[in-house]
Amino acid sequence: MDNIITPLESEVQTRSRARNSLAFSAFLSQIEPKNIKKALKDADWITAMQDELHQFERNNVWHLVPRPSDRTIIGTRWVFRNKLDEHGITTRNKVRLVVQGYNQEEGIVYDEMFAPVYVDDIIFGATADSLCAEFAKLMGSEFEMSMMGELNFFLGLQVKQSPKGIFICQQKYINGLLKRFDMETSKVIDTPIAMATRLDMDETGSPINQTMYRGIIVSLLYLTANRPDIVFSVGICASFQSNPKESHLKAAKRILRYLKGTQDLVLYYPSSNNFNLIGYADVDYTGNLVDKKSTSGMPHFLGSCLISWGTRKQNSVALSTAEAEYVASASCCAQLLWIKQQLDDFRVLTNCVALLCDNTSALNMTKNPVQHKRTKHIDVRHHFLRDNVEKGLICMKFCSTEDQIADIFTKTLSREQFERNRVKLGLLKPN
Repeated sequence: MDNIITPLESEVQTRSRARNSLAFSAFLSQIEPKNIKKALKDADWITAMQDELHQFERNNVWHLVPRPSDRTIIGTRWVFRNKLDEHGITTRNKVRLVVQGYNQEEGIVYDEMFAPVYVDDIIFGATADSLCAEFAKLMGSEFEMSMMGELNFFLGLQVKQSPKGIFICQQKYINGLLKRFDMETSKVIDTPIAMATRLDMDETGSPINQTMYRGIIVSLLYLTANRPDIVFSVGICASFQSNPKESHLKAAKRILRYLKGTQDLVLYYPSSNNFNLIGYADVDYTGNLVDKKSTSGMPHFLGSCLISWGTRKQNSVALSTAEAEYVASASCCAQLLWIKQQLDDFRVLTNCVALLCDNTSALNMTKNPVQHKRTKHIDVRHHFLRDNVEKGLICMKFCSTEDQIADIFTKTLSREQFERNRVKLGLLKPN
């Protein structure tokens, strides 16, 4: 592993950046006012409020009209928030004017946890700088924006770039999560879910604070944006939000304990010219104790880079393992074809896309028409997998269970299996 992973950033660069941020923050208010009266006593916050109003004017957000006599007028209020970098240093005094009834805590959660994240396309080669400059010029002509330099922190995502690749982690976000739910002193654990865990509705279990439980789940769901190792366990816990019990809370807290011991894991995207698209499909047959539906899992790789992943419960109850595997492979096929189309749009041409499955019966269903009598009860929409195999767009290949990376998205694993698959996904510990 030493010949792959390099330090995220040298100590000299880290200290230099921290000093520069600290010097800049000296010109910003370090205190978040709780109301407008306190804000009006601070020149920094007054400036931030003026910027917000000027932004409304530039974007023509509203226009004045006569006050209607038959309508209730909704008032507005100011919300004040200090934006921090990955070192916890204030980089901006942010002000928003919102309608009354808006909860400041919800606003903070939205900024830090719920806002969608779009990963920029990675451009390899000497033209990257010129293309970025051209893009910035084009966007600047249409929108009011500024280039802040190389991306290093965005919506809780810490991004480090080096000639050998890109590293993404959410260590600061995890620290805040542990602090928020009083798990800072909890004991660490090796896996996010135990092998013997089989959660059900637990109707006789002790009820818990639903708001707190849902807060944990929603926070963890955002974390899955770059932590595919917890997708399966979070998905299980998320299915019991309507009426959570003590057993469900225990499982959710286990995920937090796991994160405490692995908060420095990075999702590694090595620099490469390999654009071979490949997908893995796997299923946990009737693994859901509540309705006996199977759970599909699928990661997709572009070269050695994990670019897409997911786990979901199948819509109907499968009558056999082969059928469940076939349905999971069909879902993976649809995703691969969509990614292939995106690559074609960027003139990255791909040949027959490999789809790896560890069930020989499911493979035979896609290749042998004689199997039709055994699969005629399967929904027609899933048979497009066979159609795309016949067209040569998808190549179904067998892989052993030991090499099935998708297992981490469908079932509980031993520590050794879990850590092996986690490395294959590209989740690594920095040196």
